[in-house]
Amino acid sequence: MFDALLDEDATTLAALIRGGDVSAQEVTQAAINRMEQREPQIQAFCTATPKLALQQAAAVDAKRARGETLGALAGVPLVVKDLICTAGVKTTSGSHAYADFVPEEDDITVERLLAADAVLLGKTTAPEFGYSGVGHNPLFPSPRNPWDLSKTPGGSSAGSGAALAARLCPIALGSDGGGSVRIPAAHCGVFGLKASMGRVPLWPGCRDERYPGVSSWESLEHIGPMTRSVRDSALMMSVMAGPDMRDRHSIPCNDVDWLASLEKPLSGLRIAFSADFGYIAVDPEVRDIVTQAARRFARELGAELDEVDPGIADEGATFAALVAFESDLTGMRHMHAELGARMSPHLSAMLQRDWRAETFTDANTTRKKLCNQMWRFMQHYDLLLSPTLAVPPFPLNMQGPEIIDGRMVRSDHWLSFCFPFNFTGQPAASVPAGFTASGLPIGMQIVGRHLDDGLVLAASAAFERIQPWNHITPVSIGVAHD
Repeated sequence: MFDALLDEDATTLAALIRGGDVSAQEVTQAAINRMEQREPQIQAFCTATPKLALQQAAAVDAKRARGETLGALAGVPLVVKDLICTAGVKTTSGSHAYADFVPEEDDITVERLLAADAVLLGKTTAPEFGYSGVGHNPLFPSPRNPWDLSKTPGGSSAGSGAALAARLCPIALGSDGGGSVRIPAAHCGVFGLKASMGRVPLWPGCRDERYPGVSSWESLEHIGPMTRSVRDSALMMSVMAGPDMRDRHSIPCNDVDWLASLEKPLSGLRIAFSADFGYIAVDPEVRDIVTQAARRFARELGAELDEVDPGIADEGATFAALVAFESDLTGMRHMHAELGARMSPHLSAMLQRDWRAETFTDANTTRKKLCNQMWRFMQHYDLLLSPTLAVPPFPLNMQGPEIIDGRMVRSDHWLSFCFPFNFTGQPAASVPAGFTASGLPIGMQIVGRHLDDGLVLAASAAFERIQPWNHITPVSIGVAHD
């Protein structure tokens, strides 16, 4: 009975626990049992915390027994990406340099989720310091995609996406510096949201100069919810959003009622759609699935849909330069000197490159140009839709396909739809748009104007009502594909 509850969304689970229909400990034990059964196939976790989870669940039940009001996430099992700090729980960032690192404090988001009575099941695997769109790293086995165990779940929030798709938990925390919430959301058939820059504060990740590698990507990184329903992400945002003095980029957030936004009227929307941004090589099946989803969405909403390119150029080199610019090159080069071949090859190559000052300043100028292009473009549209990724899930232990639709491309080309919106800080979500003929999930990206997070959530919820996805489950976890 308790195992079946894990297929419910977080909103339902929290209500059942709050109402006394089931205890937090019963739900947590069911999650631990399911994790023991399915985790050997999926390999989502690098550090499981079953004892801590049961202690936290007991505290939630005791709080209820005393008649105290439970938080918004009362007893809901949560997993946290291993790049995000957790006090007293190992946080390795997928690197030998931090293999035994145990933070003294929680990230702000973890602090807030636990204060809302969520229960931490453990930390999920990510590539070394998040410098990859997939999940393999030098310390742990690569997480596997529950829809096809031979395929990647995407990254860098790889384990979080895999855990959600395998239904080991109803909510997960990821981070997104170039798509790393949206990428695994698309590859794993779940929902992921990167809110506007500053909506969700970050600390110590990206901000604490004491930790080379961890303190990177400051103006690109976001932390965001990954869930099986849009409502659950809205619920998490209602807990996580809001300013904090530890993050100088954080902004006031009282202009968004996260849960009420799900019912926001959507009549008269002007929607732009681009299947390739005018330059991206896109797998034909992905192109067809997302095009049909976008057209159906607009048709059923009665919205205007223009199939038009937003004028975004190929800025992969700009993204790489901004990442390097915001990395602690001095500290990480010292780290590389000590680790040598124990560091990920692509990360080693970035650190050994002879970067020029002009490369960094040119990249920053290009980012300004793209931001200006996008605010001008979005004056004409409420939303921009596109594929989230250029390809379906591909085999484990590769950075990305180098041939897409017959074109030779860089191994990171498949990510080209995602990182521009880390440049601009606009809100962007990935919703499940459909499945390939072989049963692999495909995501559609929904991008809003800067700070119009409520509309992105409303549109995502509307698409979920038009084309539901949560009833479809992976064959690999022992449940028939609907």
